[in-house]
Amino acid sequence: MTSKPSKQLPHERRKGEAALSDFAEYVEKQQALRYPSRKAPAATATKTAQVEIEHHEELDDILDSLDLSDPTPRVRLRELLLSQSGDGDALQKLVDVVKERLLEGHGEAVFDIGFENNGESMKLTRDEWDVASRRLAEAAKKLRADTQLLLTKNVGGELDGTPTKDGDCSGKFMIRQAPATVEDVIETRIAVVGNVDAGKSSMLGVLVKGDLDDGRGKARVNLFRHKHEIETGRTSSVGMEIMGFDTTGQVVVSDTPGRKLSWEEIGKRSAKVITFTDLAGHERYLRTTVFGLLSSSPNYCLLMVAANNGLIGMSKEHLGIALALNVPVMVVITKIDICPPQILEQTITQITRILKSPGARKIPIFIKNHEECINTATQFVSQRICPIFQVSNVTGENLDLVRSFLNILPHHGRYDADAPFEFHVNDTFSVPHVGTVVSGIVKSGVIHAGDDVQIGPDSLGRFTQTSIRSIERKRIGVPAASAGQSASFALRRIRRKDVRKGMVVLSKSDAAPPKVYREFVAEVLILSHATTIKTKYQAMLHVGPVSQTCAIIDVDRPFIRTGDRATVAFRFIQRPEYLAPGDRLLFREGRTKGLGIVKSVGYDPSKPLMPKQPESAANDGERALEPGAQAGKDDNGFSDTKVEA
Repeated sequence: MTSKPSKQLPHERRKGEAALSDFAEYVEKQQALRYPSRKAPAATATKTAQVEIEHHEELDDILDSLDLSDPTPRVRLRELLLSQSGDGDALQKLVDVVKERLLEGHGEAVFDIGFENNGESMKLTRDEWDVASRRLAEAAKKLRADTQLLLTKNVGGELDGTPTKDGDCSGKFMIRQAPATVEDVIETRIAVVGNVDAGKSSMLGVLVKGDLDDGRGKARVNLFRHKHEIETGRTSSVGMEIMGFDTTGQVVVSDTPGRKLSWEEIGKRSAKVITFTDLAGHERYLRTTVFGLLSSSPNYCLLMVAANNGLIGMSKEHLGIALALNVPVMVVITKIDICPPQILEQTITQITRILKSPGARKIPIFIKNHEECINTATQFVSQRICPIFQVSNVTGENLDLVRSFLNILPHHGRYDADAPFEFHVNDTFSVPHVGTVVSGIVKSGVIHAGDDVQIGPDSLGRFTQTSIRSIERKRIGVPAASAGQSASFALRRIRRKDVRKGMVVLSKSDAAPPKVYREFVAEVLILSHATTIKTKYQAMLHVGPVSQTCAIIDVDRPFIRTGDRATVAFRFIQRPEYLAPGDRLLFREGRTKGLGIVKSVGYDPSKPLMPKQPESAANDGERALEPGAQAGKDDNGFSDTKVEA
């Protein structure tokens, strides 16, 4: 029986929170090295990351809207929107503006009628508003896109928000392109986390099927993969569920009540698909949850909190991991129909306090009406914002706000389709009459059915040559898959037992085979540890889909404690892995201990991270072990710290 770790003192907790926040910013800068954005060439991105210039996306958006760098004055949007129906030149210019916005938004864009690009009001009357909205719909039709009215001001009707003093008519439209092929469908991945019994699976069941829960688990049954999950009502595996929106923003559901659409039907009828990764909330399945969070590369994280329990247990752990991975977080408070008002008030106060803490530094925004929902969703490019919903899966209260929010959610993530092909394997299958199938995320590049690829590394670090028999996305066959998409590949001449989670699929090259490494150097932050961490310490390490035991072989100081940030050299115990600088990692021994980012691959023992170790510091580190801890050594010579009950 393992003794419980001693409770952190307030000053230790504050130090840890501040360190987590600073480290998250450092990780974001380093990610530019691993996955440069399309806008800047790789060389520029690398140089920027090295100089570590502080970058503000919100400021960039404001500067872009002011058009300071544009030498030629643009035609005002008002003139284009109010041009005569016979003026083909003005319509074509408007089509070009909409096309540019759709390219930026990967096939969808929120268009403001009533304001110019620089924020200046168009001062539209009610009649002019009608003309402008019809003109926008006409321009969108030429691009195979539909418009959906999201919010209006001073126009009247159900979607009218708080009127403004000037009385000018304005409104927001969602323009979404109909995908030419299934592979062009917009995809957003959301990881659903939270403590056990927070209502994660029930909420997804209600969102996806459209039918309300009965309060006894009716909605969640379809999401479970195993018999014991149905019996206990608790998720123990990484579940996947998809939710489709058409070009007009409506949820794709079956016309027959109670019938659930298949993935193929949803995929073919949708223009945008939200992929939910339903993760386990029980502490026993933390390993599975951490694997799901790191391997699925989520664009957003949905944290579920039961109103009658608050932010307890593993939900704090999940929130910490999401913050460390720099994934934007949304919070949904469930079960408000059975929660007494005073308990709900306590839960809201607790969530607000935690989100505003130095470790999270989020601005909580409670979404209670349609106007707040639309405004927050369009501003969610800022990771400082954290929207909070209060819902009931039984009564259906506020579920329409969650659906509206998911519909407008902007595309988020770093993907480079021009880089060499790289695919990370999350799961493996053996399908009758098809053969070995691997599923995962395309990290960079583009792949086509029939292309020659190599998969590895195996236990000896070698790669096997194979080719792609067929590609599926959301269970629909497609001819190609590109960066940022989740896909499944059927491989030729490969047996199921020769592939595993954590492998990578790379494009075939005649040059030297890909390099794999057993050792690497990373910048790490220790979140929680009862004693000190030194060389020869072992823990389970997660890097993307890779999960393997690692030993610390070098540190840049005698020992590290909770809240410390250090440069550490790791060695994989079982086999070498394919790594690259900029990969995010998390290591744990039981609960989460620390997180980090790969700085360099390979390690040279002749150049230790800490050249000289003071004798006194080394002795202090030995004495820092708790009285009940006995440090022994295993067969490999690595320490095996055991804590007696």
